[in-house]
Amino acid sequence: MIYSMTGYGKSVLQLPTKKVTIELKSLNSKNLDLNARMPSIYREKELAIRKLLADKLERGKVDFSIYVEATAEDTSTQINTPVVKQYMAQLRQVVDGSDIELLKMAVRFPDALNTVREEIDENEWQLIEAEIHKAVDDLNNHRLDEGKVLEQDFNARVSTIDNILEQVIAMDPERIQGVRERLLKGVEELKEKYDENRFEQELVYYIEKFDITEEKVRLKNHLNYFTESINSKDSNGKKLGFISQEMGREINTIGSKSNYAPMQQLVVQMKDELEKIKEQLLNVL
Repeated sequence: MIYSMTGYGKSVLQLPTKKVTIELKSLNSKNLDLNARMPSIYREKELAIRKLLADKLERGKVDFSIYVEATAEDTSTQINTPVVKQYMAQLRQVVDGSDIELLKMAVRFPDALNTVREEIDENEWQLIEAEIHKAVDDLNNHRLDEGKVLEQDFNARVSTIDNILEQVIAMDPERIQGVRERLLKGVEELKEKYDENRFEQELVYYIEKFDITEEKVRLKNHLNYFTESINSKDSNGKKLGFISQEMGREINTIGSKSNYAPMQQLVVQMKDELEKIKEQLLNVL
């Protein structure tokens, strides 16, 4: 079971005087890169929110937002009446005007309005915190759905590499025979006498340098381990990335040792499939 790092989660809470919307967006990243946006009243809860998201989401470039929309009369701004009256009294000494005109001028001066700092209602915050958990769960469900699509793609590509590897294994005796015949033909074209026993020993040594038995076995094991890791309980994109690197080493070694055009063509096909796996692994949690 694997999770994608790409996802979206949302939850909406309707309170008596406002509507609170929590949104989460996630993209791929090597580590947790969290950007949090929220009204100033909730800033004191930011560290707790970051810890919650880090525990639940692990990795990814995450944008977290809390939006608040007032749905009833609920204002924290009040007129500073004594100050406004003083401004109006001073203005009467300078200009002639009605009370309404003087009031319009007075409210524009400093300290004419008082903004009372809101305090968090803990009961309200508990409701908001529960909605944050819902939004995170929604995001993780989205990640899981995306992960299932990736899993199908990985299984198909691993199966393709495995099938090509079987072709390589079936072709190997033909390749070795071809190498033997080319060497023998080359020696015969020299038209020189040679010790057949010595030549056979040298031939065995030379062919051993082109032997890919270990690489075939290791690549097969890596393919099986990759599949097992996909089906494990935890989603570990970094681990899958390490396994894919080992797969790449074995495929490259087979290619460098093959010295046989038909086999090298199969190696190119395996490399192509592996590159597509590596690209998709960047999205795995």
